Amino acid sequence: MAEPMTESIDCAVIGAGVVGLAVARALALAGREVIVLEAENIIGSGTSSRNSEVIHAGIYYPAGSLRARACVGGRKWLYDYCAERGIAHRRCGKLIVATDETQVETLHGIKARAEANGVDDMAFLRANEAISMEPELYCVAALHSPSTGIIDSHGLMLAYQGDAEDHGAMIAFRSPVTGGAVADDGITLEVGGAEPMRLKCRSVVNSAGLFAPDLAKSLTGFPAAQVPRRHYAKGNYYSLLGKPPFTRLIYPVPKDSGLGVHVSVDLGGQTRFGPDVEWIDEINYDVDPSRCESFYEAVRHYWPGLPDESLVPGYAGIRPKIHGQGEPQPDFMVQGPADHGVPGLVNLFGIESPGLTSSKPIADAAARLLGA
Repeated sequence: MAEPMTESIDCAVIGAGVVGLAVARALALAGREVIVLEAENIIGSGTSSRNSEVIHAGIYYPAGSLRARACVGGRKWLYDYCAERGIAHRRCGKLIVATDETQVETLHGIKARAEANGVDDMAFLRANEAISMEPELYCVAALHSPSTGIIDSHGLMLAYQGDAEDHGAMIAFRSPVTGGAVADDGITLEVGGAEPMRLKCRSVVNSAGLFAPDLAKSLTGFPAAQVPRRHYAKGNYYSLLGKPPFTRLIYPVPKDSGLGVHVSVDLGGQTRFGPDVEWIDEINYDVDPSRCESFYEAVRHYWPGLPDESLVPGYAGIRPKIHGQGEPQPDFMVQGPADHGVPGLVNLFGIESPGLTSSKPIADAAARLLGA
């Protein structure tokens, strides 16, 4: 069999999800030659197509963390970008609700953390104030986040793709990266597909999402100790049959390190509840109808009017975790040459929620590490 031909490129971005496309955009706008290598035949077919499409405000994350800074900065930038580019979105707002008096102090703590992150528009509401905004709601108090919103995530990815291509970037679909090797003069990627090839790159950004740790391990010469453990957390979501009860997102007070079963709405008016989280070993997007039975009790704490037998399977998303069940959640990992010692390589590990909101700042951080 003939050896695959070898081509050379300045920058390769692996993965055409929302973050990969944002990285390609940032590099192309900086004048770099960019190719995006995508295993599937469309953009955003993985994690980016299975999210709640929320523009997060930046409320819950540790102060000073990259996750917090990227979310707050990304959210402010994203609203302007959506308006400029005509991307469908709505600043619908969110209520975080306490359903008994013991949770009210937690609300004040959430508000203080949000303010430490630069979220300066949250308001504490008495029960009657919150219920006047959402009459179907039950609570004893709430926090209102007016900066939380929803977005057409595919429209955002198309805008990122358009900006990148307008500045010379190309996307190679059906081009899975099957391995590679690092050397002092660059990184060589083995690219599969109908016409396998070798691609010698000056710079590579590993934005492979769920597969980012596996991809880093496949690069001969990359220090294996620098690859975090890969874990999959599957979130099951269930859709509501019938008329939407809320116009805003509704979240219970967090407990047990999770955000609880909350309400999300989309631009088409669909109401969904979730997530029901499973830690899994293999990728599987099936949604078990029976798993929603526990949702009814949880939801009725803040929406007593939830009808019986009104929830049906919606969708499942899988988050690319770099920590295991019960372990503290680490920060986003934008790992560059100073961290792992390989010139020209940036790995994006553990880029989960709020990755969509944070996509522009994450891309900028990756580009800076490559001198762009």
